[in-house]
Amino acid sequence: MGNVNIDFGRVWEWMPTFFEGTLVTIVLSLSTVIIGSLIGLVVVLMKMSNVKPLKVIADLYTNVVRGTPMLLQLFIWLYGLPMLGISFSGLSFLGGTYGTREFITAIVALAINSGAYVSEVLRGGLEAVDKGQTEAGRALGLSKRETMFSIIIPQAIRTVLPGLGNEFITMIKESSIVSTVGVFDVMYTSNIVKASTYSIFEPLIVVGVIYFILTYSLSALMKNLEKRLNTYA
Repeated sequence: MGNVNIDFGRVWEWMPTFFEGTLVTIVLSLSTVIIGSLIGLVVVLMKMSNVKPLKVIADLYTNVVRGTPMLLQLFIWLYGLPMLGISFSGLSFLGGTYGTREFITAIVALAINSGAYVSEVLRGGLEAVDKGQTEAGRALGLSKRETMFSIIIPQAIRTVLPGLGNEFITMIKESSIVSTVGVFDVMYTSNIVKASTYSIFEPLIVVGVIYFILTYSLSALMKNLEKRLNTYA
């Protein structure tokens, strides 16, 4: 074995770049989960609908998205669909990092992927609500839609929050694939630092520590929130 020279001093001056990439990762993951949650809510309502075509579309969506790799979906959105005339333009007012075509497309692709998984989390939460709550709402003269949004969904939120937190944690890690298409996330910063310092091991360790801090902190936050919810239950 050759001599291994590990020197973190060579990457220390690049810490602002790592922090900037970390912020991009957080914004990307949070945006993805928020939009994915909205998509998931629409999908689960479609599945619970009495309209069969809506159920078929929702089932097809979740099966296709959950049955194919996220990286493949990202490539299709970024490179495949533009060949068919379907693409997203950059938003210059968001700046050179958050307004690029690649960043916007990554949010869309990841949100659609996340929505398929969130829909299952939401479905479990909605099914956990006592069916008597629906009957009570209808007895009060509320429509099915009013019962769902005024009674069922608010009660289901407590159940699904841990699952949504886990989805956020998962997305923080899995969003690293956007570095393959040039999005300036924390994983991409390691490539920049490696090219500039000719250090391979040290930037990867720094990125690994950053991911661990993000996921561990969020996991601790979700556990604390879950305890509080159980206390008030």
